[in-house]
Amino acid sequence: MDQAGTVPPMSPSQPPSQHAFVATPLTSPVVGVGDWVLTILVASIPIVNIIVLLVWAFGSGTNPSKANWAKAMLIWVIVGIAIGVLAFIIIGTALFHAMNAD
Repeated sequence: MDQAGTVPPMSPSQPPSQHAFVATPLTSPVVGVGDWVLTILVASIPIVNIIVLLVWAFGSGTNPSKANWAKAMLIWVIVGIAIGVLAFIIIGTALFHAMNAD
C-alpha cells in the first residue's frame, strides 16, 4: 500500500499473492474398549441388533468409527439374511420334490 492507503496495481509478471493454508485434521474421540464391548453385546441380540445398527449407522450423534462399523455390520446382516432365504428355498424345494417323487 502507498501512503494514500490504496493498493498499487500488480504488474502482469507479478504472481498473485497467496496465503498459506494449514489444514487441521478432523478427528473424533477414540471409542474405548468398554464401549466396543457394550456395542458388540447389544449388536448380538437378535432383532434389537438391526434397529440399533440402523440408529448407529444413520444417526447424527454417533462417532464416525462406530457409524462405519454399523454400516459394515448391516451389510453383513443383509448378506446373511439373503443366504438364509436362499438356503430355505433350496432345501424346501428339495424336500418337496423328495416327498412327491413316489
